[in-house]
Amino acid sequence: MAALDWSQCPAVESIPGKVSGAWVFKGTRMPVAIVFQNLEAGAGIEEIMECFEGLDREQVEAVIEFAARSLDVTPSSPVTR
Repeated sequence: MAALDWSQCPAVESIPGKVSGAWVFKGTRMPVAIVFQNLEAGAGIEEIMECFEGLDREQVEAVIEFAARSLDVTPSSPVTR
């Protein structure tokens, strides 16, 4: 599976030298991956926002929606087996 092009998500940024260039929520040092790790562990959006100060619902929802929309993209070439 191809990696997501996070540069297309307006809620995140990657700045060299900031959290080793990882994709983080704009204006924070919070890696985007933390949301998915917590969702996988069973946390809800409210719990994530409570645990990680500085995140707001709009940012978290934008990242989740971006990831979900990217799953709807049809590959440009057929998969062969």
